[in-house]
Amino acid sequence: MKFSIIGTNWITEMFIKAAKETQLAKLNGVYSRTETKAKEFAEKHEAEHWYTQIDELLSDESDFVYIASPNSLHYEQVLACVNYGKHVFCEKPMGYTEQQIVEIDDAASKHGVYVFEGYRHLFSPNYVQLKKNLTTVGKIRGVLLQYIQYSSRYDAYQKGQIANVFSKEFAGGVLMDLGVYPLSMAIDLFGEPEAIDYHPVKLSNGIDGSGTLVLNYSEHQVTIIVSKIADATLPSEIHGEEGTLTINHIAPISKLTFTDRETKEVKELAGEQLELDMIYELDKFKQMIDQEDKQSYEKWMERSRRVAKWSEIARHKAGIYFPGE
Repeated sequence: MKFSIIGTNWITEMFIKAAKETQLAKLNGVYSRTETKAKEFAEKHEAEHWYTQIDELLSDESDFVYIASPNSLHYEQVLACVNYGKHVFCEKPMGYTEQQIVEIDDAASKHGVYVFEGYRHLFSPNYVQLKKNLTTVGKIRGVLLQYIQYSSRYDAYQKGQIANVFSKEFAGGVLMDLGVYPLSMAIDLFGEPEAIDYHPVKLSNGIDGSGTLVLNYSEHQVTIIVSKIADATLPSEIHGEEGTLTINHIAPISKLTFTDRETKEVKELAGEQLELDMIYELDKFKQMIDQEDKQSYEKWMERSRRVAKWSEIARHKAGIYFPGE
């Protein structure tokens, strides 16, 4: 498969590396708004073509488009690709409202293409292990998930330089940048909550630099703590009546233990896993297309819709709105 890219940042570099190492896909074209950046990035990664106009990219021979542009651009760019008959691999969040995901899904079905949202942590082997061992804790009574990681761009923010990740205009903020990782995990593991609340710590421009999400389920709660303006050392945990699952990090999971409540025995469940974990999601994306796996597509799109729905509800409850809302 050949692919073109929209977005020339570090995550794009990782995706290209994953494609090269696995030979699952070959980079064909690079799009950037500036000619210099497009040409330099294409030459660096040995792409055959580079573009400064979206129409040029859509007209090339690529089988799919990889999108890693600012959050607020994803929806329109995905739709443009889909309406041109291109498959799409889009980094999270693919859309920041439930309606955007629904419209993308409808367009993809109409044009017979597949769209995939890049939640790499949900395709790794150790996450699969987590799901397999979820029942070992017995009846779940509480969950604490954290993604707390200081952003170097916060230093720039404090000097008056507003990066996309700290901008409402580009649908930034910690919930959309980091929070969707544990939120998508919670929804994947436990389904949709009955209610959600978000308590953000807002910066001077009204964007959320850190915050706490609380998801209410019938017999337990999920508390999600996220931040881009601090660091943390605490793990994530799933607490049950029979024991506890402890996770060292949401993305990626490299350590996963089960602690038996009665015996206090600790068992390591994590196995060896590739450091470049984007390989796992790229493999699933290609399989979906090659095998025309509509069942997986519908399952993953439904998860994307739910994540967009509940993150939208949480944001609006906290008074955080993005362009067009």
